[in-house]
Amino acid sequence: MQLQQALPELLTKIADDELIIGHRNSEWTGLGPVMEEDIAFSSMAQDKIGHAWALYRILQEHFGGGDPDHFAFMRQAGEYKCCHFVELPIGSYEFSLMRHFLFDHAETVRYQSFAQSSFVPLQQLAGKIKGELKYHTLHADAWILQLCTAGEDSRQRMQHALDQCFQLAGGIFEPGAGEALLIAEKVYPGEEALCEQWLKNISHVIEKAGLRLPQMTTPVYGGRTGQHTQHLQQLLNEMGEVFRLDPEATW
Repeated sequence: MQLQQALPELLTKIADDELIIGHRNSEWTGLGPVMEEDIAFSSMAQDKIGHAWALYRILQEHFGGGDPDHFAFMRQAGEYKCCHFVELPIGSYEFSLMRHFLFDHAETVRYQSFAQSSFVPLQQLAGKIKGELKYHTLHADAWILQLCTAGEDSRQRMQHALDQCFQLAGGIFEPGAGEALLIAEKVYPGEEALCEQWLKNISHVIEKAGLRLPQMTTPVYGGRTGQHTQHLQQLLNEMGEVFRLDPEATW
């Protein structure tokens, strides 16, 4: 695989993760347990979709990709590179909160590595969204700690959510075919290195919260190669419904 193929694959999987989890988290709008959380989840969902749009723009400008809106809404499910973790329905609040915690720490580690990337557009994007990612992880950490110290029932529910999410979260770090080349070209350090740093970062919060961190034994892979759950197509049908009415319309 050439660098001109490996880089778009990397950008697409990151952008697709951001787009899909952004739409999933937006489903909490009007449903949050308290008004503050309703606003926070909606705001962070908007940030995620903005990150996806920025990555799709890099694909368009540097690799001859299509219009970001068409790329986001007009592909078939098998053409998406998102991991299974982001596709799943929002479920209970503790599931969505734990997904937020695990995903945003993974995203932060990834963009921290991009701050030293040899691919300048990624380096520049990492600098632009650094503040947003700091807020996202601070928000997730605060709520994990608050709920895990709110009583035994609350802590047990958060432990169950962690157990439910952990192997799925491992799919964020599914290696790609061109990874060795991207590492050699100093685009980023690779998925294994990112996963190791992610585990270190989340371990501090997990320990403070009194939770038990599972072993990463069977990470859920497949999404990066276009193998998805049934939930993705359902989400895409809803997500692109208005856009597909007239893809050439100017909004």
